[in-house]
Amino acid sequence: MNERTQIGAGGVLLVIGAILILLFAFPASTLGFAVPVPLAVLAALAMAIGSLLIGTSEGTV
Repeated sequence: MNERTQIGAGGVLLVIGAILILLFAFPASTLGFAVPVPLAVLAALAMAIGSLLIGTSEGTV
């Protein structure tokens, strides 16, 4: 995986994970639906993987 793809994939994982975690924080009555706990756990894992992808890149895009 080249640097540009690695940083892009890490950024996408961070953004998607952050959105899901924020949706999990809101009560179901506000949103009209509830984010299940396993999905929130997967979102947290996606954020961790995204951080690792960005952190292990050389930083020269």
